Amino acid sequence: MEITRLGSQPSVKGSEDWFTGPVRINYLYQPNGHRRAGAAEVTFEAGARTAWHTHPLGQTLIVLSGIGLVQREGGAIEKIRPGDIVWFAPGEKHWHGASATIAMTHIATQEELNGKVVDWMEKVTDEVYHSK
Repeated sequence: MEITRLGSQPSVKGSEDWFTGPVRINYLYQPNGHRRAGAAEVTFEAGARTAWHTHPLGQTLIVLSGIGLVQREGGAIEKIRPGDIVWFAPGEKHWHGASATIAMTHIATQEELNGKVVDWMEKVTDEVYHSK
């Protein structure tokens, strides 16, 4: 058994390489020799979002608070709210973040494959983000 105490892992700022706008990440757990999955609580300030990306084994988002936006490549931008659960299939190109006016927090879970949990791509442009 392993217990990770609240506050034992500091929050980190989302990298400007992978995010647009202020993002705070609280890593909950990481893949290790015995666990393939990792999870993080991610808070996006209003207007903040990820870059386009994929996950080799997919990703699940559980919305905790606020109003968010998600989009898969070729699809419409969808609003997400507390209690919503979003699944992105393995290799599905997508992005997610807060609405333009309200912050959003979700838990993101994904599994590791060959040492990798995510493939980052180009940033989501303002034109795409505001195209809803």
